[in-house]
Amino acid sequence: MLRRLHNALFMELENPKIKSRLNNVEPSFVFLIEKKRDNEEFNEEEIRYLADAILKQRISDTQLAALAMAIYFRGLSPQEISIFTEEMMLSGEVFALPKISHPKINRYATGGVGDKTGLILIALAAACGIAVPAMLGDEEGFIISDLTKLSAIPGISVDLKPEQFAKQVRSVGCAITRQFPQITPINHLLFRIREQTGTIPSLSLLTCSLLSRKFSEGSEGVVVDVKWGNGSYIRDLEEAKQLARMITRIAKNMNRRCVALVTDMNQPLGNAVGTGLEIQEVIRMLHGEIDSESDELILRLGMEMVRLAGVAGSTLSAKQMIKRNLSNGTALSKFREMVVAQGGDGSYIDHPEKFPKAAQIRKLSATKRGYIHTIDAKEIAIAVQLLAKQPNDSIDHSVGVSDIKKVGSQIKQGESLLTVHYNDETNLDVALEHLRLAYRLAPKRPTENDLIVERVA
Repeated sequence: MLRRLHNALFMELENPKIKSRLNNVEPSFVFLIEKKRDNEEFNEEEIRYLADAILKQRISDTQLAALAMAIYFRGLSPQEISIFTEEMMLSGEVFALPKISHPKINRYATGGVGDKTGLILIALAAACGIAVPAMLGDEEGFIISDLTKLSAIPGISVDLKPEQFAKQVRSVGCAITRQFPQITPINHLLFRIREQTGTIPSLSLLTCSLLSRKFSEGSEGVVVDVKWGNGSYIRDLEEAKQLARMITRIAKNMNRRCVALVTDMNQPLGNAVGTGLEIQEVIRMLHGEIDSESDELILRLGMEMVRLAGVAGSTLSAKQMIKRNLSNGTALSKFREMVVAQGGDGSYIDHPEKFPKAAQIRKLSATKRGYIHTIDAKEIAIAVQLLAKQPNDSIDHSVGVSDIKKVGSQIKQGESLLTVHYNDETNLDVALEHLRLAYRLAPKRPTENDLIVERVA
């Protein structure tokens, strides 16, 4: 009898879950993966232990992938997210930008096909007296990133050195660069695994990633555009609302300013998708030629940035400030100043007709009549990426699609759904198939989604 009890006790002590709870014994990675798999909450010491292991690469890629997948399905509690966000921030350098007196506010979006609002808002906010230290990471772009779009401007550098970045934010009011590797290195290592395991949409890890990065860049507050739909990492509306609430709650726990808008991303924003075509559209928008959807989004996000910064005392004054700096050319001048400061050729901003044009143009015609019910923005982005990719892995900035007909439009058979700009026919047939798959037509007019679904502060 005593021998059986002894053997049972020995087996229990050998159980990794029991062993990890003994004093002075570090938990095993297997135990921590199992703990999250079983929907248990990590304590502070376990999170710090995991963060240190990721940073020092003591946890294998296989185990990190399993951990990311467990978090994707089980999530993290607000307490876990707060601690992990802080650990991500402190794993690298934190840019305080102490010599900048203007309020430092940033913007973040969870994807967005054809979305140019980020590039416009950087210049617009700077024109309103806000400092915008914009470092863009891997998640800040859905298939075609803002950094890739900017590279369509000849000469521009989006790989600034830290001292260049800080100096430009002080002198110009804004700068946009690829995120420095010394910022949140844990996030860099974890994102690589998330990318390989399909766990980028994890609400918990998205929150940790975006808040740790934005507050490490020197931002005092952030306005988050939580996009939902087929052109975003978040495909479900309720998940988008949940993410918006989570982000603002964690930011508040960290004593940081944050506002989130949940916006529709079930069709491309604007009239074009493609690097050079989108930069030309940015310039037209800064001249005041804005479609109604983009105009609404720019106005609302801009107002939130101005209010968060405290440079406008009321909603009305914030709205007037945004409209004034768009209409009087101040935002356009600020965008040009930023481009030139980063080595870009300002004459392309003055004369956008200088951007190279694709040799071939063709229409994508509707095969039947009806109303456009849905547009899969992701399919359009994939098609543009196929057309733009060159044999040496460089990007053809002249290709893309324009004149995009939107959801709710009534279309006749043979009428153009969009215009395709291309040079190389290698991937043309495959790209056209993606574009055809993007559109679904039906006899009755669809019910259109609200562009801005919810505001969370």
